[in-house]
Amino acid sequence: MEPLAITDVRVRRYDHGDEKLKAFATVTFNEAFIVCDLKVIDGPKGLFVAMPSRKRKDGSFRDIAHPLNQQCRAAIESRVLAAFNDLLVSGGNGSDPGEGAEIDEAPLQRHVG
Repeated sequence: MEPLAITDVRVRRYDHGDEKLKAFATVTFNEAFIVCDLKVIDGPKGLFVAMPSRKRKDGSFRDIAHPLNQQCRAAIESRVLAAFNDLLVSGGNGSDPGEGAEIDEAPLQRHVG
C-alpha cells in the first residue's frame, strides 16, 4: 500500500465578519484525493484546523472527514497553518481547487482484495 502523502494545500482567506474563522483550506492526498472545507480557526489557544463538518438536526456538528490518529492530524494541521501563514505574508487571498476545479474523469483502478 502506498503511504499517505499530502501533495498539495490550498488556503483562501475568509474575511466576512466572523472573528474566529480565518480561512478555508483544501488538502490533496497522493495527488488523487481532495478534502475541502477544512477551517482555520482562531481559538483561545491560537490557530487550529477544524475538519469539514455537517450540522445535524439537533444543532450539533459531526465531522464528515477526519484523521484517524494524532500523527496524521498533526501533519495536516502543520501544512495547513504553514500555508495560511504564507498567505498572510504574501498578502493574497489564496486559492482553492474545490471551487471551479476540473476533475480528471479518467476511470480509477479498483483493487479488489
